[in-house]
Amino acid sequence: MGKKNKTSEKERPQEVVNAPDIDFSPADASEKEYMVKMRPQTTAFADGMRRLRKNKVAMVSFWVIVIITLSALFIPIIWPYKYEAMLGMTPGKPMDPSFQNLKPMAYSTTELQRMEEGEKIFPHLFGTDSSGRDYFIRVIYGTRISLAVGFFASLIVLIIGLLVGAISGYAGGKVDLIIMRIVDIIYSLPDMLMVILLATVLKQAIGDSLEGTVLAKIGSNIISLFIVFALLYWVSMARLVRGQILSLREQEYVLAAQAAGASAGWVIRKHLIPNCVSVIVISTALQIPSAIFTESYLSFLGLGVNAPMPSLGSLASDALNGITSYPYRLVIPAIVISLIVLSLNLFGDGLRDAFDPKLNG
Repeated sequence: MGKKNKTSEKERPQEVVNAPDIDFSPADASEKEYMVKMRPQTTAFADGMRRLRKNKVAMVSFWVIVIITLSALFIPIIWPYKYEAMLGMTPGKPMDPSFQNLKPMAYSTTELQRMEEGEKIFPHLFGTDSSGRDYFIRVIYGTRISLAVGFFASLIVLIIGLLVGAISGYAGGKVDLIIMRIVDIIYSLPDMLMVILLATVLKQAIGDSLEGTVLAKIGSNIISLFIVFALLYWVSMARLVRGQILSLREQEYVLAAQAAGASAGWVIRKHLIPNCVSVIVISTALQIPSAIFTESYLSFLGLGVNAPMPSLGSLASDALNGITSYPYRLVIPAIVISLIVLSLNLFGDGLRDAFDPKLNG
């Protein structure tokens, strides 16, 4: 009975199920876009810029830096007063005291008389100092000097740190050991004390040798400041670049270039440094505010730019003499320094958040 049942089940005809009509034609572009949301192709730089533009704090800081830089470059061209001009000084006559220590938007007695006669006189936005010089244009020139020193000092640090770090990381062995011990020694020195001592010694050493040369216009103080940065501030950049080179030199494309007979310089220029660009740019952006702050406090101590050329630090130092009577002379350069340093730091942090691959997975 069991066998008959099994046979009858096998011989029983199966019911045919009519499948619904299905369209197997290829999907068009609109259907693919609806079903698959694909991210458009992009590069690492474009992806980093997209993240940077989304960072509102970094973008506001960037535009603050741009506005300050453009103001420092172009306002002196159209401003009616010069940074070194003593407005109350007339050849052969004593200085007019009414031009000294004017408050913001105030006029001297002589200027008021000329205005009554129908002459148009541009106001002194920040007043004048004790020598009768327009304070606004001196703040603008001080901003220009501080920005220029910060950018050039950071460029010096970048060149030396990049060169030393790349050689140390790629060569390894005894070369790396010797360079890193030198870096450790420089790191162990007290920063501010060494900067002050070197700036003082170099100012005396190179002051006379610059006379009659092109560098005499720049001044011995700024030259000594650049030398200080070249001697002390490259170590952070060198250690950063060395760490990046150590992690990249074992990659397959570097080993392939070495096997093909490429020289060390070629490998560093073509393979290693281009892959460190994002980290180098971020570190340089964060080095600029440090250089500006260093120049400002050296100028505050009298080791910065040469008179009569102003710096934000020297303006703040000069304002100490009349801080009880004219406190705004100290507040204005202090605010400008704080705004520049804060904006550069925030923008540097935004660059790091946008371009550092370790932070972006």
